[in-house]
Amino acid sequence: MPTQVTTESVETVITDGLVEIGAERDAISRGATFEDLDVDSLDLVELAQIVEDEFGVELDGDSVKDVKTVGDVVDLVVARGS
Repeated sequence: MPTQVTTESVETVITDGLVEIGAERDAISRGATFEDLDVDSLDLVELAQIVEDEFGVELDGDSVKDVKTVGDVVDLVVARGS
C-alpha cells in the first residue's frame, strides 16, 4: 500500500531520494533548484521512480519538464496524489 501523500511525507521521501542520488542534505530546500543540487535528468528519472514506488504517483516527462525546484516536485506529487 502506498504511503499517504502529505506535503511532509513527500518532502521527506524526496529529500531522502535526493541524498541517495548524491545531493548534499544541507543544500536541499523547497527553493533549491536541481541545478543547484547538481541533479541531472537521469537523476530526476530515478527520483520519479522513488516517488512512484513510495506513493503510487507517476511522474512522466511532460509533467516534470517544467519543474525547477524541490518545492515544484513536492507540490506536483501532492497535487497528483490527492
